[in-house]
Amino acid sequence: MPLTISTWNINSVRLRIDLVAKFLKATRPDVLCLQETKCPDDAFPLKPLAKLGYVHVATNGQKGYHGVAVVSRLPFEAVDRRSFCDKQDCRHVAVTFGERAGLKDPATLHNFYVPAGGDEPDAAVNPKFAHKLQFLDEMRSAAGLHAAPGARAILVGDLNVAPLEHDVWSHKQMLKVVSHTPIECEKLGAVRAAGQWVDAMRMHVPATEKLYTWWSYRAADWAASDRGRRLDHVWVSPAIGDRVSAMTVSRAARGWTQPSDHVPVTVKLEI
Repeated sequence: MPLTISTWNINSVRLRIDLVAKFLKATRPDVLCLQETKCPDDAFPLKPLAKLGYVHVATNGQKGYHGVAVVSRLPFEAVDRRSFCDKQDCRHVAVTFGERAGLKDPATLHNFYVPAGGDEPDAAVNPKFAHKLQFLDEMRSAAGLHAAPGARAILVGDLNVAPLEHDVWSHKQMLKVVSHTPIECEKLGAVRAAGQWVDAMRMHVPATEKLYTWWSYRAADWAASDRGRRLDHVWVSPAIGDRVSAMTVSRAARGWTQPSDHVPVTVKLEI
């Protein structure tokens, strides 16, 4: 069956619930993964989502910071939440879809929000950057993120690293900017290699072409300057590496009223 999954760093779900609704009405994915929800679980805006048919929700949130959620039209078989770096930051939630969702074989979906890392790319002087590097190291070694042979898994989210040359507007100018430094790119690559994850977005847009999902609020005219980065990712396990039939980056959402600085990414899987 086809399964459509969208991922979006919404930068406050309560502030932008109308934009979430606008996107869901227009795109109708089966599942929407949100990051940076900035919302405790008991305050998550369930009613507007339920009115649109998204009645299955798994959250891992906290007041004012971080937070992730999976919003779905399909029921879950299981929900898992993990902590990293001995912190209580809410940066991960995973759900498993199975027979109740119409799947013959189960599929697990991980939703991540990796720390941004601050402004100074030096772990010795910037604790936020040190935290980011440790988080990526723990992702690499996490047993549950190493796909067993035949396992059907998807990993999405704001991973806060633009790893490839054309994932940023200027490779040379970004080498010393947090999100594209060599050590971050190396560590994210190690996470992907450890789990044998397939980069679903680059299956549809060659690595030689520019591909962005984020544009800074600081730009006077984000579209004209087009100084973007690909911070949001969709990875799939080898067992379904050839099942991604479509991929869309909803660039227009960056131009909506009071937008997030990220835009949604949607993939269609034939699983």
